[in-house]
Amino acid sequence: MGSGHGGCYDSPVSDVTPPASPPFEAALVRASEELGFPSYYQSCVRPLLRNPEGRWPRCCGGGCEPCAQTLIQVALRTLELMGTPRQTPLPD
Repeated sequence: MGSGHGGCYDSPVSDVTPPASPPFEAALVRASEELGFPSYYQSCVRPLLRNPEGRWPRCCGGGCEPCAQTLIQVALRTLELMGTPRQTPLPD
């Protein structure tokens, strides 16, 4: 593609803007680090953050990995770090 002579095709340029990371991404990373939550499970928390006042899963007592209670703890801490704590009470 490039001519090697300083032409406009010598460096790749795109007019496509990469998608912005969700606003909660940095807070999720920090909350995960604080709570010792593995980064490879962060994708399990993102649906909770996209619906912070919705119904969240509960622990079933079946020894799941990661446990729903752990996901909730990380999600709650993420929302706190963002300054938007969950308002809806969690079921007992």
